[in-house]
Amino acid sequence: MTAARRPWTLQRRLIVTVVAITSLIMVLVGVATSALLGTVLEEGLTNRLSATTARIVSLTRPLIVSGLSAEEILRQHPQQPGLLLAVATPPESPTAAVTEADGTVTALTGDQIRELASGLRADGPLVVTLDDVGTFRVVGEAAGPSIVLVGLSRDEVAATIGRMLVTIGLLTAGGLLVLGTATAWVIRAGLAPLRAVADTAEDVSRLPLSQGEVSIAERVPADQADPRTEVGRVGSALNTLLDHVDSSLAARQQNEERMRRFVADASHELRTPLASIRGYSELSLRALEREDSPGARETTETSLERIQAQSLRMTRLVEDLLLLARLDEGQELVYGAVDLTRLAIDGVTDARAAHPDHTWQLAVGDDPVVVAGDAARLSQVVANLLANAGTHTPAGTTVTVGVERDGTDAVLRVHDDGPGVDPSIAHELFERFARADRSRARKTGGTGLGLSIARAIANAHGGTLTVRSEPGDTVFELRLPAKPSDPAQPATSAQPATSAHTDPS
Repeated sequence: MTAARRPWTLQRRLIVTVVAITSLIMVLVGVATSALLGTVLEEGLTNRLSATTARIVSLTRPLIVSGLSAEEILRQHPQQPGLLLAVATPPESPTAAVTEADGTVTALTGDQIRELASGLRADGPLVVTLDDVGTFRVVGEAAGPSIVLVGLSRDEVAATIGRMLVTIGLLTAGGLLVLGTATAWVIRAGLAPLRAVADTAEDVSRLPLSQGEVSIAERVPADQADPRTEVGRVGSALNTLLDHVDSSLAARQQNEERMRRFVADASHELRTPLASIRGYSELSLRALEREDSPGARETTETSLERIQAQSLRMTRLVEDLLLLARLDEGQELVYGAVDLTRLAIDGVTDARAAHPDHTWQLAVGDDPVVVAGDAARLSQVVANLLANAGTHTPAGTTVTVGVERDGTDAVLRVHDDGPGVDPSIAHELFERFARADRSRARKTGGTGLGLSIARAIANAHGGTLTVRSEPGDTVFELRLPAKPSDPAQPATSAQPATSAHTDPS
């Protein structure tokens, strides 16, 4: 079985592509330059050959008539190196000679003369190649009864073109080497952010993210995540993604901790009444077994009363949890026109009766402040806020309830001059089963769900419930969208209460 070929990296593909294209361009440029130079040199050689031929024919015409051979003519009238002279005077045999590079004259042999003659009969330009002599561009001209053939060596042209090709080849090789090195460096530097992204992604992929507390500290370095560059945008996007994932994992862990705390708190709240019910049930059974004993009837009645009280307590707890669950799902709301001013007045009236040791004040205007909402649930919010103020502040505390319109919102504030909320628990005051035990001592057997339910109802109405507290100045603020211009339409659709401030039930 043949092993799969290792794929090329992007860097290698880019380098090979750039070098290959550049090599092709440089080779084409070299070939075109060489061809152009060769044409220019050949034209120059042809022009020199024409001028040389005219000069030699006029010079050697008397010598040819006198019967001198080509060798003798060149010896009497030395010429430039590389010049070929051939003379044919019928019926005499033709003679030919060439001037060597050192100025000596060498006569051509019979075979070389026949080779010269066969080259002249070939098609194409008058260029002949002679063994052991070289290649010549030749031209013939009549000199009386004789034919004079003059040729110039093409060795200089060939040498020039050869040097040109060698120079182009060396420059091309050197240029490609420099280009390949520079391209590799530039591409490697350009792809560095991608490598940083890959390294960061690999590091994150090895983290255990399925459970437990997880924090993703790995990020693409800032110098590799410049959003102003194309590749840097990838690193910047990955960092943004990791930030979102990290915050989501932190929220997941927080939700898991809240859920565990919620289950523990709910179990604790249910365990106490269940233990009481069990104890009083056993006490009732033992009393029934001793029906004839004095006080058995009284003991049984007392036990049944306590069982009923604990049952009612569990019922309230379960109903509160069920209400929170339904509010989380966007249920339990029946919209209508609700006058917050009337709710505040009724709430203060009930609070005065429940907590006569407090001073209750109203700060409302003459005009009603109307919102679109569920009257029963909003009344429950007001009752919970006032009960919280009455229960967790000492006697003599002044509690002021105010209602006003703030732009497009309706605002209900509950202010007291009590000791305030401990800052260390202010952030969890609206959590389920939360109790402000340190600064507002718990005086009742409440379940710690009152403020959580109040905020869930506010969120379900599209509003907010916040607290601002310091010693002598604590304000709970309920802010709701005011009634719309069309009373048939609610101010906002109910939203799940789990969005920002409450735990999932």
